[in-house]
Amino acid sequence: MTNTLRDLAGPGRLATVMSAHNPLSARLAELAGFVGIWASGFELSAAYGVPDASLLSLTQHLDMTRAIVERVAVPVLADLDTGYGNAVNVMHVVGAYARAGVAAVVIEDKIFPKDTSLLAGGRQDLVRIEEFQGKIAAARAAGSERDLLVVARTEALIADLGLDEALMRAQAYAEAGADMILVHSKQKTPDEIVAFARRWQGETPVVVVPTAYPDLTEARIRELGNIGMVIYGDHAVRAAVTAMRQVFAAIRADGGIHNVDKRIVSVEEIFELQRAAEMKAIEQKYLR
Repeated sequence: MTNTLRDLAGPGRLATVMSAHNPLSARLAELAGFVGIWASGFELSAAYGVPDASLLSLTQHLDMTRAIVERVAVPVLADLDTGYGNAVNVMHVVGAYARAGVAAVVIEDKIFPKDTSLLAGGRQDLVRIEEFQGKIAAARAAGSERDLLVVARTEALIADLGLDEALMRAQAYAEAGADMILVHSKQKTPDEIVAFARRWQGETPVVVVPTAYPDLTEARIRELGNIGMVIYGDHAVRAAVTAMRQVFAAIRADGGIHNVDKRIVSVEEIFELQRAAEMKAIEQKYLR
């Protein structure tokens, strides 16, 4: 089984990946031209109305990720946070996601349970390097038959441990078998990530998530040369909240839907996203 994500994030290429929290948002991202879907733990937690702090169960996250995989043709990356525990947990969990059809899993080097990276005052304690190397090896073993990519995410910059610590951890994780290295930062400018990319000597491609530093455009990312993927990590749910707030407020202000109905998509467009025409074709062919 060949993983197309390897080529999309290969040398000289930049895979553009959009977050999603359900199949509808994933379908919209696919139609917009993103080459991959980030099954975001942050977005799914937000959709359930709970903090991104390891509160969702494996079943909740896995079921939604599987539903996303089934409704899009592009590769799906599963955001597994810390892997739900130690290396034994990681092996069990990654095997389940591999069977669900994801192209890659992302695990981070924070202690379970975690706090989301950009939360002010959040707990950002990291596990020992050797422990996380074992989790990477377990993930690779669990996904090997399906050519699953293992993306190792270091939170050293989030934890204010500095660039040298981030580079040391990234090198150790690459040596443990990670297919890609995701480095995250909470700084409001991309300087920290740019410095990491310029000092990174490994052949393992780097992944960035420019949530906190939106000025890092794809053009600037390509200039760095060793970044293989950019993930827009929470923009689906933020866009949804923005749009719903505006529409709901307008309905209350107008005392009805007579104005907003002209500004929102038609029911027929929702039918198209649901592939209702395909269902009717199946009915015509098979219903007796």
